Amino acid sequence: MMPRSASKTPLVLIPGLLCNETLWQHQVTGLGDIADSWIADTTRSDSMAGIASDILASVPFEQFALAGLSMGGYVAFELWRRAPERIMQLGVISTSARADTPAQFERRLQLIELAKHRRFIGVSAALLPLLVHADRQRDNLLIDTVKRMAKEIGGPAFIRQEHAVMHRMDSIPDLAGISCPTLILCGREDVLTPIDLHEEMAARIHGAHLKIIERCGHLCTLEQPAIVNLAMREWLTKPHRSMD
Repeated sequence: MMPRSASKTPLVLIPGLLCNETLWQHQVTGLGDIADSWIADTTRSDSMAGIASDILASVPFEQFALAGLSMGGYVAFELWRRAPERIMQLGVISTSARADTPAQFERRLQLIELAKHRRFIGVSAALLPLLVHADRQRDNLLIDTVKRMAKEIGGPAFIRQEHAVMHRMDSIPDLAGISCPTLILCGREDVLTPIDLHEEMAARIHGAHLKIIERCGHLCTLEQPAIVNLAMREWLTKPHRSMD
């Protein structure tokens, strides 16, 4: 295990579907004075249990603050179920505690079939309105970043991720048992995981803080990094539980 800095919080960051460490680049840099950040790999296993096991076997901290975006939030809930004693603080961003609806499940099956037949499209122009706010659709740097992450993940890893997501557990029953300081963060215009899903989590997790970012879509860590960093800084500097 990596020794804990006396002045910094160990922070595990979990990317979303078709995302990698680039999703968290602004947080790693912007919170570097208060957090030792480590980015989890969600590409090796095809189940939430497997991804959680991969992370717990690799994470260099005994205890840590944990934040996940979108699929990363699903993984964060699985980690809470498996090792709550190791999680000092929890951050769930642009995500949901619910399992897929039948329509969402069917859509994932269709995407998997496309990828299996070597028609993996990554993030196309048609998908971008689901991921970033309308105001940022012509932000070439942001759009290129989103597309590059998807290309780097690639088809085979995308299939594994989709299998994990579509078969995940419903985490609603677990929310009342979350007992660490919890940040719930989302964009006002997030169409993939709308505000009501975040309000539901905030209502069920005792003491959770809900932060809504204006003029922001699903990938808020890239769209509005300064505001995300302020919210995460406040969260990370709150008193947390520890074995020390």
